[in-house]
Amino acid sequence: MTIETSLGLLRVAVVGGGPGGLATAIALSNIPNVEVKVYEQASLLREVGAGISIGQNTWNVLELLGVADTLTSGHVTDVVGNLNGKTGEEIHRQVKTAPVKRPQIRTQRTKLQSALLAHVPPGVIELSKKLTRIVDIGNDGVELHFKDGTVATADLVVGADGIRSVVRDAAWPDYEIKFTGTTIWRALLPWDDVVKQDPRFATTAWWHGPTSHVWFSPVGEGLGEIAARSWQDPAVHSADKVSWGVPVGNAYVESHFEEYLPQIREVISWVKEGDWREFAAFAGPELSKLTAWDDKVVLVGDSSHALSGAFGSGAGFAMEDGWVLAQALRHYRNDVHRALPLFDRIRLPYYARMYAHLQGQAAQRAAKLAELGESPSYDDRVRVKIIKDGGSDMSWIYGNHIGRVWEDAISALEQGQTEDT
Repeated sequence: MTIETSLGLLRVAVVGGGPGGLATAIALSNIPNVEVKVYEQASLLREVGAGISIGQNTWNVLELLGVADTLTSGHVTDVVGNLNGKTGEEIHRQVKTAPVKRPQIRTQRTKLQSALLAHVPPGVIELSKKLTRIVDIGNDGVELHFKDGTVATADLVVGADGIRSVVRDAAWPDYEIKFTGTTIWRALLPWDDVVKQDPRFATTAWWHGPTSHVWFSPVGEGLGEIAARSWQDPAVHSADKVSWGVPVGNAYVESHFEEYLPQIREVISWVKEGDWREFAAFAGPELSKLTAWDDKVVLVGDSSHALSGAFGSGAGFAMEDGWVLAQALRHYRNDVHRALPLFDRIRLPYYARMYAHLQGQAAQRAAKLAELGESPSYDDRVRVKIIKDGGSDMSWIYGNHIGRVWEDAISALEQGQTEDT
């Protein structure tokens, strides 16, 4: 059932041209009486990073957006390993055997972006629009001020501008993200040569140290991804909140993995100088609402749940957010005062569950380390770090079907209305 009232044209400004912003624009473009604009700070729309996972949850929302058939490039990752980076011991292997319409893949981030762009209507995206601030102007909506001196006005602002969100900083001024201590370096390499170095590199896998790991995965079209990650005590080491995807020298990256197997260090050394991109991981507390300013601001994607990519499916979450937002607006015929609370009602519990899961994982690891005594070995610390399948059911994330979630929410809403009457 859709509410049979219409409030006229709704002007929506989406800040950020990543997967979440593009998906939101696609979904909103299919809603009657919605005018949508995407404001992207870059002068050229391109993804920063290397690879991205497309699991069942992400395929499900891509299907709903009409984008799934456009994404045709990637490497099937139905086997994923976890190995000791120093000894080469395989500690755990995940094998997906259940039949699915579309297998999980690892692809280049640019391929996902291109697939989404193909479905964004012409004239929707404006580039070189770096947002500096937003201003609540009462009944007239929200003003968006950009670095180039221009100003735009919207009835609804969608913050799809990531974990360092300018929109969130304006509407939630007391919210603070902090450096987690984790830094990630990403690069792409021709993969045939990598596999010749060690045939095990043909399988998507994490190679672990106690406080670091190196991720190897093919991403299709002859390329593969290296994502190297290391943790340092954030009480001692700091990071720049605004730096994201910045170049970093090879020697600095290599210095964090000197204990790893020779063949891993060799492949890391093949990255051309200047090709590494550094990403400092930040995180922030759980929000009690994803909407603000009397339902004139809403957050989607990483801006709404600052978890530093903890589940490896941030693009999927962001696209789910955008799709649900559009359905809520359609359901209530663009009445933001009814649609945005419904969006909160659906998405807030989902993110709350993620925060709770991460807290539980941290407690589990801490307990296991405590059992090992004061001086656990390198190998023991690696084993504790890897939480195997079976410890918890993660289908609520990786098997999530946002279309069914929406249907269940509307059914529950209508049932509640029936009981009230």
